[in-house]
Amino acid sequence: MELIAHERAQSFLEAAGPVLLGDEARHNLMFGICSTLTEDPDAYPTFRLWTVASDGETVLAMLMTPPFNLLVGQPADPAALQFAATRLMEQSIVLPGVTGALPEVDAFAECWQRLSGTSRRLRMAQGIYAVRTVRLPPAVEGGMRFANTDDRALIVEWFEAFAAESLPEGAAHHEAEDVVDRRLRSSGGFALWEDREIVSLSGFGGQTPHGIRIGPVYTPPPLRRRGYASALVAHLSQHLLGGGRDYCFLYTDLGNPTSNRIYMDVGYELVCESADYAFE
Repeated sequence: MELIAHERAQSFLEAAGPVLLGDEARHNLMFGICSTLTEDPDAYPTFRLWTVASDGETVLAMLMTPPFNLLVGQPADPAALQFAATRLMEQSIVLPGVTGALPEVDAFAECWQRLSGTSRRLRMAQGIYAVRTVRLPPAVEGGMRFANTDDRALIVEWFEAFAAESLPEGAAHHEAEDVVDRRLRSSGGFALWEDREIVSLSGFGGQTPHGIRIGPVYTPPPLRRRGYASALVAHLSQHLLGGGRDYCFLYTDLGNPTSNRIYMDVGYELVCESADYAFE
């Protein structure tokens, strides 16, 4: 086997495409990061892109955008995970943690623990969901519109509130203003639900070859349990699917049964489970 480093997202995707497209939903985050690297290279000042090849065929894809975790894909050959971990260790690559779908993320984490002597801590167990056909919820007061630069201050405020409430303790994160500004000028963006005032927010972006990711989704606590988030995600997903995407994806916190239920109610189906581990 051979560990190959790529300097550009395009060459990485050309090599990794065969293994990533085998389960596009599972790898939507990896595709989305590459989309961001192509659209806005300054979003990640440093990045590392690797594939593992065996007999000339790609069997594993991985990437890292420090200080964020290593992101591992599903291997075509499970032995590639041990090989990759060994090669990264030999190259003195520092890993803050690893993120990926089960079971590959667990397999890599176990290899890294043996090699490095570190332990792992689960920061968040997540579900990766996808939808092809939306089930619109019963009538909810208000309607959806897309955000513009006039909404920037509120979006930044709510993005910060979402991060404080939802992101695992100690996890790396982008500054809210940077994320919002990048989304507002990219192929992604934000949708808002209005009921006499703005009551819910959903981002979208991170394009894949045939889909796009939804999130973050945020409703201020006093406005929850009125169906606003469900209605917004359903109508936004339907709009994006109607625009030519084959599916929309989103991540959920598996520790929050309410969010998992409301997305399933509008047509999202669980593709796989994912884990975010910190190495300590």
